[in-house]
Amino acid sequence: MGYKVRAIIVAAGQGQRMDADMPKQFLNLKDKPILVHTLEKFDEVEDIDKIVVVTMGEYMDHVKNDILSMYHFKKPIMVIRGGSERQESVYRGIMSLGLDTDIVVIHDGVRPFVTGDMIQRTIDTAIEDEAAVVGVPVKDTIKEVDDDGYVIDTLYRDIMWNVQTPQTFKYDVIRGAHEFAEKHGIYGTDDAMLVERLDIPVKMVMGSYKNIKITTKEDMVVAEAFLKGDML
Repeated sequence: MGYKVRAIIVAAGQGQRMDADMPKQFLNLKDKPILVHTLEKFDEVEDIDKIVVVTMGEYMDHVKNDILSMYHFKKPIMVIRGGSERQESVYRGIMSLGLDTDIVVIHDGVRPFVTGDMIQRTIDTAIEDEAAVVGVPVKDTIKEVDDDGYVIDTLYRDIMWNVQTPQTFKYDVIRGAHEFAEKHGIYGTDDAMLVERLDIPVKMVMGSYKNIKITTKEDMVVAEAFLKGDML
């Protein structure tokens, strides 16, 4: 391929909505932690040559000793300390990759149903178009509401997508976007939003309705059903 592709797996969330004894990314889904399911998908993508896991400082040893040492991954995996917010965690991950990086794939550690094909399609798209995000068309009617709870408008559903991860970028693009955001005090709800602020086009790549982000107990029930094949 000729490109150096590196992945950042964001696993620094506290998981307060899960109401569990440890952060959600470390909870078992069927027979192994959610984070392991996610890492296995990235470990199988041939074009990726290095993976960085960004996690909380107090869980770095847990990731090294209870995940990386217990499960056998083919690719080199580095563990670094995250920041107080997701955006800071991603930025730290970007800065750890090295200047020889060409493509950066950013993914939520609690999206274990990503597929290798999905990851690869974002890599191929980012090589051609600089920035790619995975998403799916919205199914529900979306309404805009004012501060008092009254409907202002019904939005045109046919052009609206739910955005997921992975989000994949050329290294210079995503690093520049994060540096610009830090300098100007900009906070984005996802990495693509920071790139958009630089007027760089972001290409949408079809994802999957199964590519859920596990954040609540109800999500765990759905995830277990996916693994059992009950909802395929």
